[in-house]
Amino acid sequence: MDTVSIALISKALDCLAMRSAVTAQNIANANSAHYRPVGVSFEDRLKAAAERGAAAIALVEPRMDYAPTSPIASELRLDLELATASQTAGRFAALLDVLGRQMHISRTAVSGGQ
Repeated sequence: MDTVSIALISKALDCLAMRSAVTAQNIANANSAHYRPVGVSFEDRLKAAAERGAAAIALVEPRMDYAPTSPIASELRLDLELATASQTAGRFAALLDVLGRQMHISRTAVSGGQ
């Protein structure tokens, strides 16, 4: 696996871990008065950095944004937070699977195919 792919997967896993923690915080505070949910975004910046190489990828930081204020009493949508948690877990698992498969290929190559 090339260095850009490794850097992308590593950074994506870090950002997804942050999104998972923020989503858990949002879910935990679902019934808190005046709580403003937080979101984490990084995909667009990571995609742009991938074109510039591993050094640019290392500089990408996830951005945490508060949901805009809403006149609705309860602005947190628990169903959307749970969907975000599920989607984040799926992406995390997929990236770990890619890394596991790459490690298996590398082990096979090092052991001479045995």
